This record gives sequence, structure tokens and C-alpha cells, in this order.
Amino acid sequence: METRKKLKFGIAEYSKPTPRKLRRLGDGLLLASTLVTNELMVVNPTIASISLIVGTIGKFLTNFFSQD
Repeated sequence: METRKKLKFGIAEYSKPTPRKLRRLGDGLLLASTLVTNELMVVNPTIASISLIVGTIGKFLTNFFSQD
């Protein structure tokens, strides 16, 4: 029988390994936000800044997840 691992979130989980799927999600979010920022910096710096902030926060939040 396969046992499912529980996903945990919290400050205490920061130093524990991040699950692979969430790591990929965070990396993808950061990559997408960086590309959007690069394209919009000249045309619309406000949206570019918001995109970069959202991507960075999203990547940072994935570090608070771990599996049991």
C-alpha cells in the first residue's frame, strides 16, 4: 500500500527540504515573472515591478512547505 505524504506549511518547515513539485512551481513562477519584467520594464514599469515582486514572494513562500 502506498502512503500519502502530508504537506506541511509553517516557519518551522523553512529549513526542511521543499517538495519537488512546489520547488518547480516556485522556480517557474520566478522565471515567468522575470521574463514579464524584462519585457515590460520600458513600456510599463509599474506592472513590471508588481510582476517581479509577486514572483519573488511566490518563490520565497515555497520554502515554507515540507512533506511528512
